[in-house]
Amino acid sequence: MTKPDRESRWGVAIHVWGDYACFTRPEMKVERVSYDVPTPSAARGILESILWKPAIEWRVRRIEVLRPIRWASVRRNEVGEVGSLSLARQAMRRGRLPKGITVEDSRQQRAALVLRDVAYIIRADFRLTARAGPDDNVGKFLDMFRRRVARGQCHRRPYLGTREFAAYFGPPAAEVSRIASGDQDLGWMFFDFDYSTTPPTDRFFRARLVDGCIEVPDAASMMVRT
Repeated sequence: MTKPDRESRWGVAIHVWGDYACFTRPEMKVERVSYDVPTPSAARGILESILWKPAIEWRVRRIEVLRPIRWASVRRNEVGEVGSLSLARQAMRRGRLPKGITVEDSRQQRAALVLRDVAYIIRADFRLTARAGPDDNVGKFLDMFRRRVARGQCHRRPYLGTREFAAYFGPPAAEVSRIASGDQDLGWMFFDFDYSTTPPTDRFFRARLVDGCIEVPDAASMMVRT
């Protein structure tokens, strides 16, 4: 039997929280400054940390902010270079270890404006991709995701923007209290990468926080722009 549109119509919800978060604005090149709330890309990363399969593609639909937006200024140690993929490939072909990065030689201390004491509910659904097998179906992956959330299982530890800010997660409570009502324009926010181009293209959307909720448009929507 064929699947009508190969999409989940029920959706999932997950409660995530943590002590700190930094959803870095791409226009800040030196100092790290966080968006006020998670980006759809960061929310998708949390979902994929819990359940990633080639057969499914996550789509974030709504982000609910449960705690007031609060800030903290910190200083973080970073390195001033990234590993070279070409050198790593050359080392693999030659059968020797690739040249690594010596932290002591390239360490840089940078200021960061981060969020503190955060909590969100992420609401999302997924669609089955072309890589789904004949035995794959929506109910199978929905049950798998819900079991993993209830048991605290994940492929890798989810994080809130950057890896040092670990995320805790669990099922949402029956009743949740969002931040105070209101309508706040958050400006242009990073949506996600468009991997259909080489190199991938950054995409943005105009984010609004209305009564503690951000409605995330579909990737094909005219609201999402490059």
